Amino acid sequence: MAAQKLIEKFNLRSRLRFDIDAGQIWLDENRMLLLHAKAVGHMRREMFDALGERGARGVLVRMGFGAGQQDAELARSLTGEGDPFDVFRIGPELHAFEGMVKSTITKREIDWERGLFFGEVLLANTWECESHVQHFGIGDDPVCWTIVGYASGYTSQFFQRFIVFREVSCVGRGDAVCKLVAKPAEAWEEDDGYLDYFRQTPGSFPMRGLEDELAQLRGHARTPVVAERELVGSAPGFRAALDLVRKAAASTINVLLLGETGVGKEMFARWLHDHGTRADGPFVAINCGAIPHDLIESELFGVEKGAFTGAQHSRPGRFERADGGTLFLDEVGDLSPAAQVKLLRVLQTGEVERLGGHEVRRVDVRLVAATNVDLQQAIGEGRFLADLYYRLATYPVRIPPLRERPGDIPQLAAALIAKYEASYGKRLGGLSDRALRALLANAWHGNVRELENHIERGVLLAPEGCQIELEHLFAEPPAEWEAGAEVGRSGLVANQDEAGRRRLCERLLDQGMTLPEQEQRLIELAVERAGGNLTHAARALGISRRQLAYRFRQRQRKD
Repeated sequence: MAAQKLIEKFNLRSRLRFDIDAGQIWLDENRMLLLHAKAVGHMRREMFDALGERGARGVLVRMGFGAGQQDAELARSLTGEGDPFDVFRIGPELHAFEGMVKSTITKREIDWERGLFFGEVLLANTWECESHVQHFGIGDDPVCWTIVGYASGYTSQFFQRFIVFREVSCVGRGDAVCKLVAKPAEAWEEDDGYLDYFRQTPGSFPMRGLEDELAQLRGHARTPVVAERELVGSAPGFRAALDLVRKAAASTINVLLLGETGVGKEMFARWLHDHGTRADGPFVAINCGAIPHDLIESELFGVEKGAFTGAQHSRPGRFERADGGTLFLDEVGDLSPAAQVKLLRVLQTGEVERLGGHEVRRVDVRLVAATNVDLQQAIGEGRFLADLYYRLATYPVRIPPLRERPGDIPQLAAALIAKYEASYGKRLGGLSDRALRALLANAWHGNVRELENHIERGVLLAPEGCQIELEHLFAEPPAEWEAGAEVGRSGLVANQDEAGRRRLCERLLDQGMTLPEQEQRLIELAVERAGGNLTHAARALGISRRQLAYRFRQRQRKD
């Protein structure tokens, strides 16, 4: 199939969208840039000057690899809409579409079930070769490093197997043509360090298993995976809160964590415990707002058998269970007045009495409390004891809401994706550009907890090896995202609508519908939806009632 027909078959042009008002270009879900080739060539030369030849090659290969992966996501989304090889060939055509090179697959051996690809590709009009010769002249080595990386990244992502391309002849070293040869990574026998170009630290470690290698090579802008209990963020407000907690970790001072629901107060409390002198002791947490008032005292202080109806066994409370460790009281502002009085006594004496009992038990507990309630206002309204507040608020720490730290969203999303990839046994391609922008545009009234819920949904719904798209994250796009697009903050919703209209028109043309036929069908549908009301139908069509009535008369004359 000729390249032009391939582009038309898969409507590739309709997937390229320009939003001049917003300063954005989009290829399907990915934001693109239109740059001067000479400017990119100068940057390429700066890489060679700054990093040396081998270092620059590695950066260029990995940059191309990541670009190839992004285009492979688009191609894989079209799997099933045509011959598999035609779908695969979308990659070379997209590379030409983007002005990089004209690639022609001259030989191929494909095992679709096993994910194997062997092949040869001829390159014509490579921007990289032209730029290299312009800056450095004819040399001794191949020069099309980003193109090699792109081909390897595209094919590896498409087949979900580490496929490596190598340039065996190059105009940049005086050969007649530029030619690439492709094999699975394990089929390359040369032990010359070539595969090291695909690694983040060239030459520093040997070849590993192919699945681990492919995961290492995926060029997402992802931060290193963090432990579940580690805190993620770099915003000033977040770092200030973490710095306060860090300074308090080694002491026994009571800490009061302030912040909205879902900001991660329990994560901070766990971090405080894990990095303090009581890390070997128990960490016991209780949500005071989730337990009925008539049960909270027995939960906190314990209960003796027969203390009340249903108390058939004696059991320790949370204070006793946290002895030698940390007790985290979440939503402490919701405690009943009676529980507040008893809590104050425990903090003053270090002793607890179980409900219905008389034995005094000493406890050694580090207390961390948290609330989203304005405790000082609650004191003024008589809902919270002032003495208890001063006991709890010895060391207050405010944790900022997520909307005040939008720059942390990519790091948080990456860490959460890694967490749920492990939980669901999946490997994904990170977030699409459009999905990430939607996360950044959302108001996050539920803070990190809400973000985590959406990320888990996205990991669950995204196909294996693919990117997490907007529709995987949200059942419906957030209102802030759509509103932002309408006022030009992103422009993506408008772009998506326009692209959808274009594809619809292309399908109508492909089906051979003439303009009069299309107009007639549209009028009939509008009148049907309006229940025969021509005024309403005309409003939906964007014309006057007189114009619609005229078209109806014309149609009746033809009938």
